[in-house]
Amino acid sequence: MNFWENVYVETAASYSVAVLCAIVFLAIFELVTSYNNWEQIRKGNFSVAMATGGKIFGISNIFHYSVQHNDSLLQMMAWGSFGFVLLLIGYFMFEFLTPSFRIDKEIEEDNRAVGFIAMVISVGLSFVIGANIL
Repeated sequence: MNFWENVYVETAASYSVAVLCAIVFLAIFELVTSYNNWEQIRKGNFSVAMATGGKIFGISNIFHYSVQHNDSLLQMMAWGSFGFVLLLIGYFMFEFLTPSFRIDKEIEEDNRAVGFIAMVISVGLSFVIGANIL
């Protein structure tokens, strides 16, 4: 058996790539929000925690499907990255479709209803995105 075909090596490789991608994708989400996620979470802002948790779940769920349906790390990364872009578009659509208030401002001000909806949108979209990953 080849070293790279060992199930433990494959698992460690997929895990490592998914975690690194999640860190990069969370950093991108940090750039597009008007508030500092981790500073707000440190302050106890539950809305930011829910929205960020939804993003983490969404990214992880997309990679779950990507790992499940792809044999190579490169394919897994490509589909995971494509899924992230779709998740990011969903984030912008949420902001665009609610012109009566600014999502980021509401979440920063700890509007838990908006934080909860943001979390559910990220989670829900991740299942839709994941179901289409080949």
